[in-house]
This record gives sequence, C-alpha cells and structure tokens, in this order.
Amino acid sequence: MEIKTNAKIRVRLESFNHELLTSACRKISDTIQNSDATKLSVVSLPTDKRIYCVLRSPHVDKDSREHFELRVHKRVIEIYYDPTVKCRIISKFRITVRSIISY
Repeated sequence: MEIKTNAKIRVRLESFNHELLTSACRKISDTIQNSDATKLSVVSLPTDKRIYCVLRSPHVDKDSREHFELRVHKRVIEIYYDPTVKCRIISKFRITVRSIISY
C-alpha cells in the first residue's frame, strides 16, 4: 500500500499597491494551475496601517498637524503538490516570478 503525501510551498507577498499585488497573485495562480499542482489557495492577510503625525510648522502651532498613512497589503499563496513532480512546478514558478518582477 502506497501512502501519498502532499508537500506544500508557501509564498508570502507584500506590497504598498493592492492592485499590483492582486494582479501578481492572479498571474502566479494562473501559471501554477496549468502545472501539476493539486491545489492552490490565495489567502489575504490583514493590512498593516501605520499613521505618522507631523507638525506642519516646526516652531509654532502645535495644534496644526498633518497625518500620513502607510498601508502594507499582504497575501499568502499556498501551493500543494505531489513531491514527485516538484521540479516542474518550481521551474514554472521561477519563470512566473521573473516575469512579474521585471516590470
């Protein structure tokens, strides 16, 4: 009796631009679904939001302040595959990542 085990690759993506992150996840998932992967899931993680408060004038008017916000959007892609076909999945994944990073 042969026991079949699935291995898992977990990829974490972070970006300030949520549209770019979504398109990158879509490109990766399209490429991986055409390979021998058994299951693919994209998980959205909570967005980190940092707010910076800055005085508008360095000498007077402490009540006058500006607020700046920095958001970091995060996704995790989990790829489940059969360990015997790992090489083909990783080679397709490398090609996809290079094409996404190039622009």
